[in-house]
Amino acid sequence: MRAVLPTAVAALLSLAVPLHAQTATPAPAAPSPTGLWQAVDDDTKQPTGWFLISSKDGVYSGTIAKMFLKPGEDPNAVCDACKDDRLNHPWLGLEIIRGMKQDADHPDEYVDGTILDPRDGKVYKAKMTVKPDNQTLVVRGYIGISLLGQNQYWTRLPDAAMKELDPSVNPSAAAAAATPANKPLARKPQAAPAAQH
Repeated sequence: MRAVLPTAVAALLSLAVPLHAQTATPAPAAPSPTGLWQAVDDDTKQPTGWFLISSKDGVYSGTIAKMFLKPGEDPNAVCDACKDDRLNHPWLGLEIIRGMKQDADHPDEYVDGTILDPRDGKVYKAKMTVKPDNQTLVVRGYIGISLLGQNQYWTRLPDAAMKELDPSVNPSAAAAAATPANKPLARKPQAAPAAQH
């Protein structure tokens, strides 16, 4: 009888392990910077801009997706002080964040990138940190080392806000315009009705 009990317990344990493995919850994914973000003025707390961050092959970039202009500001401003391929590019749709890559040791941080100030054309080193709630993005531009820099705090916008973007900067609108779904389908000719006697 003694030999049967350990064997029965071992058999039950072997059943319990796969059951536990099936009910284990997967580890949560690291927060991602992709999406639409809003920056606000530190003093007035009013929106200053929306920024769309996307990724291609593990490299993240960000563009100005919407501008909130003060009275007298030029809605057609261009980056006339830029020193690279962004020279004279309109601010709306301007890629201001380039080359960000996820830090292997800190998955909530994105490093080795740059950020452009379109007002003066200066390009700064930059890093981004996604807060654990995935709703706040800390964007830091700096000269030399990260300690000598300034943080901006951007807030994630809901996906529905994408509808408010100009089609020129909205990737979903561009994709929808490129599909033939908006075109009416050609109708097949119908056979003539049979003559009745």
